[in-house]
Amino acid sequence: MNPLGERWTTDQVLALAPDEASRRAGGKLAAPGPWSGTGADDGAVWGLCRGSGKKPYQAVVDIKGPAFRCSCPSRKFPCKHALGLLLLWAGDAGAVAGGEPPPQWAGEWLAGRRERAGGPGGAAAGSGAASRAPADPAAAERRAERRMRRIGAGATELEQRLTDLLQSGLASADRAGGGGSWDETAARMVDAQAPGLATRVRELGSVVASGPDWPARLLEECALLHLLGRGFLGIEGLPAPLAATVRSRVGLTTEAAELLAGPDAATVRDRWLVLAQQDSDDGTLTTRRIHLRGERTGRMALHLSFGGAHRPLDLALPPGLVLDADLAFYPGARPLRAALGERYAPAVPGPVPPGCGIDAALAAYGDALRDDPWLESWPVVLADVTPIPGRDGEGWQLADADGESALPLDPRCLGRSGPWQLAAISGGAPVTVFGACGHRGFLPLTVWDPAPVSL
Repeated sequence: MNPLGERWTTDQVLALAPDEASRRAGGKLAAPGPWSGTGADDGAVWGLCRGSGKKPYQAVVDIKGPAFRCSCPSRKFPCKHALGLLLLWAGDAGAVAGGEPPPQWAGEWLAGRRERAGGPGGAAAGSGAASRAPADPAAAERRAERRMRRIGAGATELEQRLTDLLQSGLASADRAGGGGSWDETAARMVDAQAPGLATRVRELGSVVASGPDWPARLLEECALLHLLGRGFLGIEGLPAPLAATVRSRVGLTTEAAELLAGPDAATVRDRWLVLAQQDSDDGTLTTRRIHLRGERTGRMALHLSFGGAHRPLDLALPPGLVLDADLAFYPGARPLRAALGERYAPAVPGPVPPGCGIDAALAAYGDALRDDPWLESWPVVLADVTPIPGRDGEGWQLADADGESALPLDPRCLGRSGPWQLAAISGGAPVTVFGACGHRGFLPLTVWDPAPVSL
């Protein structure tokens, strides 16, 4: 009897890899040769992998997360040793024996995770579910008030900067040296403790002189930034959902512990199908985005986690898994981001998700944009669409089965193998695709063939 339930497939393991090099390196370790002391029990897999040093690397995987730990110095997460261990477990039932308790080094890590998660069925330690009550609520409230005042001062300064730009003309942005002056303004927003405003200001600098129609795009972005600044300065008069959206857009966040265990905590239990997992790295911080959809509720959800050199990502969910769990959604006019709460069973393989047509996808994006005008895109599952070259051979499109509607692919995916890989998987036949539908087009992230394939 398998102590972990149904074993993962090789594709599900490889979907966890942060890049192609990790997939290849993990594949080379998917054999019994370099491994010793392997075992599996109670939702975990562990083993010792022979490396270049005297001591073997200690690798352990919590399947219920999944979450990983390895004693190697790699900054990739999961590392090749964790991937190799999972591939060995997935591909050879006899290579990883079950039924024995984990060794001390693995048991201590597993016990610590489950203690922080509130028990065997609780949330993952890396999901942000640990409760942290402020030592002094009054002091915390004073700090929050000071930050609101600083952000308000920053928003007022930004309004003046935008006013000066419009009075002198958009062409002055180019004459002023492109993005240099915007970087200075962005630094002022960081000083004001408004990272959301700082990010949007930096993006203005990248628009300047970026193409023949850059003044029009700059005006659009300035209008959205002005709307956000005015929204924050008048936040007391906004409806509560819109006020929450404005707060999050300027950079004020809610602690996951407050969402999951606060006085107004409200969770949604469902069987959540993992639609995609994306990692982005700016050199100092790795951001992992996990997209999910509820089987019963049909709700879309986005789980964010962050890692760095001394803070590894502690949650990985490959596309195609189904997780019976609670999610707590962050407040907003169109809630999407969610914190992972209690999990009631290990993740298991799920079905191909039902999808919609292109017209319905555009309508869903439009509805979401109505509630949140700063929204870049909205997650959708498209069913029975076929990738085709765009008109005049430029770009790619996804066409409905009847050929009456087509949606251009986001130009950001054209520099990757996404369109060609999607076309190769399709072979000219309709497929189910998950991605982000936005003003740039559709950014495909996962296609089912019939198993999920990350693009």
